[in-house]
Amino acid sequence: MARLVEDPKLRGRVYVFRDRLDAGAKLAEALRGLVSEGALVLAIPAGGVPVGLTVARRLGLELDVAVVRKVLYPWTTEAGFGAVAWDGSVLLDEGAIRGAGIPREVVELKVREARRSVEERARRLRGGRPMPRLDGREAILVDDGLATGFTMLAAVEATRRLGASRVVVAAPTASTSAIELLDPHVDLIVALNVRGGPIYAVADAYEEWRDLSEDEVVEMIESFRAERGANA
Repeated sequence: MARLVEDPKLRGRVYVFRDRLDAGAKLAEALRGLVSEGALVLAIPAGGVPVGLTVARRLGLELDVAVVRKVLYPWTTEAGFGAVAWDGSVLLDEGAIRGAGIPREVVELKVREARRSVEERARRLRGGRPMPRLDGREAILVDDGLATGFTMLAAVEATRRLGASRVVVAAPTASTSAIELLDPHVDLIVALNVRGGPIYAVADAYEEWRDLSEDEVVEMIESFRAERGANA
């Protein structure tokens, strides 16, 4: 069972962070002393990148990206019934598929779409670099929030396959159901703003919220790499 670190003062509240940078700064402070100096921050694009960059900068850690995509329901561009990770692995919520009555051929179509999206995004954000090996190393998976936790779970399992000795999930905000889902699979969960109830939206934790373009994410990553190179 994972240890959960939260901020009790933020439990159940909304609009507790100014923006993703503010959330990342607070998350970094919560992680200080709980992770090793050799840990690797793996930020999940797009919204997890500014949060992860802030964590990596403040803690002096290396950073990379962990590209995962939801397998989307046919009628929406937001909700999904599964996820595809950067290594091509697929994690499906069979209960959700049955409940929604999605035909198997539609499931396979949506999986192919998600896999293509992951491949394209990984090429853009990683610039052809392979994922690092994590044998015996600690990995900190960072996103801007955990709604269902299903996409993060796909990232966790892929990170384990890279050989990580310890896996930490860190997000400024998370639903109680996401924490329950991830709990058996990770070593530590840091989620400052935990909210329960039937309705949960990541955006509700932020005063300022907007979608990030791929160009913005690429620029953030390249800027961080340039900083690390200059300070090496």
